[in-house]
Amino acid sequence: MFPRRGWAAVLLLLLPGVGWPEGLSGSQSTTEERPLINVSDDEVRPEPATEAWPDTGLPSPVTTAPGTRWANLLRLEATTLTLLPRMGTGRNEGFLQVEPTAVVRMRGRFHLRLGAPVRLRLWGGAEGAGWVRKEDWDTLSDWGQVVRMLTVGGDAPNSVWMGALESYTLLSGHLVRRYNNRGNPDYHPAGAVVTGKLGPVYTEAFASDVLGARLLGAEVVLDMQHVLAGQPPHPSRYTLSLSAAHDWGRAGGTSEPMTLAHLDGTAVVVSRRNQDGGFELHLLGGWGGRPGEGGAWGAVAGLGIESVSPTMDLRARLEGRLQRGGFRQGAFGPDYELARFEVAGTSSVPLADAPFREGASAYGEVILSWDAQRLGILGQRHFRLTLGAESFNWGRVDVDGRLEVQSPHRDLTVSVSVNVDVA
Repeated sequence: MFPRRGWAAVLLLLLPGVGWPEGLSGSQSTTEERPLINVSDDEVRPEPATEAWPDTGLPSPVTTAPGTRWANLLRLEATTLTLLPRMGTGRNEGFLQVEPTAVVRMRGRFHLRLGAPVRLRLWGGAEGAGWVRKEDWDTLSDWGQVVRMLTVGGDAPNSVWMGALESYTLLSGHLVRRYNNRGNPDYHPAGAVVTGKLGPVYTEAFASDVLGARLLGAEVVLDMQHVLAGQPPHPSRYTLSLSAAHDWGRAGGTSEPMTLAHLDGTAVVVSRRNQDGGFELHLLGGWGGRPGEGGAWGAVAGLGIESVSPTMDLRARLEGRLQRGGFRQGAFGPDYELARFEVAGTSSVPLADAPFREGASAYGEVILSWDAQRLGILGQRHFRLTLGAESFNWGRVDVDGRLEVQSPHRDLTVSVSVNVDVA
């Protein structure tokens, strides 16, 4: 059951200290892109609380009272929403979605955005159905959707972020890649990401559901040059990292637990920098498996590039992979929230039990962002493309991507997403 949006009307409640809402990110998963030379070329990161409001030519989206850095905003959106019939039931449902939003922030330190997307029934539904769509609020995890975004501590590496994980990648990306914790339309958890750095050690940990026992993971990265020769002028050129992710399977529906682990090494072999950006080429390799399950392992080797300028950010990688005993890289991916119950295809079994052929594959990925003025927050890009494809030597091809284009004056955004598995 998937929503289809029709017309939309927006009602703004302008109170003292409240200004235009346009300056807020148009995406719930507001993010930043990390600078050149990182421990990985991951795609999505929480937006730093220090991010400046975009220059729209309008008054500031929030007004800060004299003598304080605190700011606030209130608004209300109303949208019609039609849910298509469930297979075999012939039931058609229509709703009015009302979403009040409140924002409180202290620039550089704290940002809290609360919202309650409430779907009020206009027509249809089973006999005795209430006014509010119960599937949106029938579990403890669903109350996590009230937190639209929370950031504490400003920029990484020492920060806390909470909200919807719409395209989350855990550092190296060999376990968790473009994961969406709200891929199930009846499951609305709030995820959390915590980052920290101490000397040569950088750590990132995440939870897909802060109110339920679901997917947890972490990656610890060691700067080998820092360990062996002291703090280098350009950190993270030679790194060794260990990541692990475990799905408890106890929220958003019950599924079989699954644990994956991966060891990665990265070496930057070409690095060119200037005041406007730079370029780097790095080599990578790694090995992973499913702890407790003998013979389930995989290996990866490849190269990646990053090219950054004021108006363009290009990241790409090409990898060769081996899979044995049912292990595969990127198992926690964009379709995982549905695949954990039933994988795509004719097998009709959960991902944890689905047979995965032993073989080899080639994986390629491109992440391209471009803006005619200057790259700012992720919500402002005249052009953004993320595309990943994996071809297996036994005939399967997986493709997932997203293309987003904005008009020159940013008054229109068109986006298309695709996720295809062909065996």
